[in-house]
Amino acid sequence: MKRRAIITTSLTLGIIGWFFHSHGNTQQSVRVRVDRVLEVRSTAGKVDYLSNAFSRPVQIGDVLRKVGDGVATGTRSKAVLFVDTGIGVVDVSENADLRIAGLATAPDNGRIIRLRLTKGQVRLRVRRFTHRGSQLDIQTPASLSGVRGTEFGVAVQLNGKTGLAVLQGAVASAAQRQGTAVTGGFQNFTMPGEPPSAPVPLKNDTRLRYDFERVIEGGIRKIKLRGQVDSVNNVMVDGKPQVTDRSGKFATDLQALPTSLSFQVVVTTPLGKQQSYSVAFR
Repeated sequence: MKRRAIITTSLTLGIIGWFFHSHGNTQQSVRVRVDRVLEVRSTAGKVDYLSNAFSRPVQIGDVLRKVGDGVATGTRSKAVLFVDTGIGVVDVSENADLRIAGLATAPDNGRIIRLRLTKGQVRLRVRRFTHRGSQLDIQTPASLSGVRGTEFGVAVQLNGKTGLAVLQGAVASAAQRQGTAVTGGFQNFTMPGEPPSAPVPLKNDTRLRYDFERVIEGGIRKIKLRGQVDSVNNVMVDGKPQVTDRSGKFATDLQALPTSLSFQVVVTTPLGKQQSYSVAFR
């Protein structure tokens, strides 16, 4: 069986025929109560266990089993989750929020699990399922990724822009009733409200290009950092998530001099590769 995953905007009604064909069993699924969905296997730094009723520091062995359960990671923190029945592994990066969004069972008793990533980056390694109807979905503000035996990463920005990088298998990236196939060794991104970009060879590139803009506002000297990264990447500046355009460009807010003469920039790819930069203004 060919390895394949699906990614499509959650608001799209009609996209591409084979998407609906591959999800035919999902449409007939029914909700089911399960004892275990995700198990926390390892953590580093600040990681919280989330539920609809409360949050607390996570513990190794904690189980996420119902809709609304999840984990949130802080700065320089991470978590590794094992998917129920050994389906796969989810690596959760820093400053991410991942929750269970839906649970169901397919007609052939396959497990259907939907997770929701509202910010941050995750990397998934998912084996081929025993049941054809089994599926693990990752939903973001701009997309829905259905996983069936593949390895790929997703990076989500605050405005919902979603970067996708595929190591193995294939992903059908669709939005605004337009679709494109992203195969192993390729990447693309989806801007909110726009069709997905054309796939390009996988880069996993954390390089940063930058300069400073100097202005005088109200008689006060101010600067802003302007930078550019690969279009699929996430960027943090001094712990604050940035939003990039389709070219990967971003700019920080203006800051008065000499309040801050240096910036700490962290670039993260959809596959989780990370690089930190200390950027000084002189």
